[in-house]
Amino acid sequence: MQHSEGTFRGSGDLELFYQSWCPESAPAVSSRAVLGILHGSGDHSGRFERLVQPLVKHNFAVYGFDMRGYGRSPGRRGHINSWAEYREDTGAFLNLIRQQNPNIPVFLMGYSLGAGILLEFVLRQPADQIKSILRGIILSGTPLQPAGVATPFQIVLARVLSRAWPTFTIQMTSDIHGVSRDPGVIEALQNDPLHHNFVTARWGTEAMAAMDWVRARAGALHLPVLFIHGGSDPLNLVTGVQRYFEAVASSDKTLKIYPESRHETHNDLDYGQVVADIEHWMAARIDAV
Repeated sequence: MQHSEGTFRGSGDLELFYQSWCPESAPAVSSRAVLGILHGSGDHSGRFERLVQPLVKHNFAVYGFDMRGYGRSPGRRGHINSWAEYREDTGAFLNLIRQQNPNIPVFLMGYSLGAGILLEFVLRQPADQIKSILRGIILSGTPLQPAGVATPFQIVLARVLSRAWPTFTIQMTSDIHGVSRDPGVIEALQNDPLHHNFVTARWGTEAMAAMDWVRARAGALHLPVLFIHGGSDPLNLVTGVQRYFEAVASSDKTLKIYPESRHETHNDLDYGQVVADIEHWMAARIDAV
């Protein structure tokens, strides 16, 4: 496996950290396809090893970047001035992947917060244009029906302070054990110096507004899409994804629910099946063209 690190310019020329993993036996240009990953809140691009290694063995290249305010990227922790920053960063990340991998099919995957960012990003693009760029999208743990992430008081607090004190820090209330049933994953997360569990007031109102916008536009999603979700996810409930899936207009849509898995399906006990399903779904959409 060939591992590379670097930076690219996101919104406002902020230098964002990214890393890539490519098959050892061939340069990235001869990979079957490229998967770009958008991580979750408090997360970073280094927490997808269980997904990266099998995909690279199957001759996929994988890219990930640390969003502004997370991981090894700069910016105030857990803060954005506007959701548009995430959208522009995602566009710059996609351009980076395409520049480094010309004429190779590209997929994007978003996990949790990253799934929300990815959905909003593709829904903002002209349908014909985005279909010519992306072969499909994968959405994991999509935040369409959050539960236990913030208290009603914290939601009100974010709305009150978003303008007056936008950088006011709010500690998330989610239980870390809602991430996975695997004790090793929980221990690693607790000891991860790049992980944090807080956001700012402005982040809160921007995220709520963005997800309200996304929920109202399922009928505008026409890309091939794979939804994966833990049936026992206590952080983003599966019922929200099920309702959204039914309203999605795409003629190529798939919903995979892993009944016992929690929020982080790629790091739960049955991650092997999850990874296999992702690989098979992408392979079918490469071979179909």
